[in-house]
Amino acid sequence: MGTAERQETLPDGGAARATARRQLEAPDHDIPTDRDGTAAYRNAAEPVERRGRGAAQEQPEYRPLWIEEPARRRRLPDPVRTSAVRAVLIIALTLIQAMVAFLCTMAGSWLAFPMVISSVVSTVVATWGALDVWVTRQVWNQRHGVVSTPSSTARALRRERRKARRQARAAERSQERIRRQGGAGRLSHS
Repeated sequence: MGTAERQETLPDGGAARATARRQLEAPDHDIPTDRDGTAAYRNAAEPVERRGRGAAQEQPEYRPLWIEEPARRRRLPDPVRTSAVRAVLIIALTLIQAMVAFLCTMAGSWLAFPMVISSVVSTVVATWGALDVWVTRQVWNQRHGVVSTPSSTARALRRERRKARRQARAAERSQERIRRQGGAGRLSHS
């Protein structure tokens, strides 16, 4: 029996043909499906029974609640992340303060002048917060170094310089060895 038709037994013992649900929409490729084409989304903690040859072979299959994906970018270092959070909070408070200053000015409230003055001061502090993130990031990179990629030109130049120094030292050692031997071991003495 195919998936298009299914036999169902009614309570009175008779059989009725029922057509399987047809999907009127295009299949969503993100939703996993069972073998019969029905959506396999259920409560992730409940076992999903496999449709097999017999009831004795049915074993529950547990699906994980989520699938871990690799991070797209590395996590920010702690000092940089701390300064970034601080900057975001200061900027958010500055924007709220500027909005309150504008509304007080439009309403003609006595609070308008102090709010405008404090908004100007908050703008300076918010600018400092944004610059603090940049400076902290630069300092962290200088202290802890940046991982260089294998295609880095600086790495290739350092490798060539090390190779040249090694060859120069090897040549110097061989010349020193020849001088120490004082010519001993030569085939002909002249």
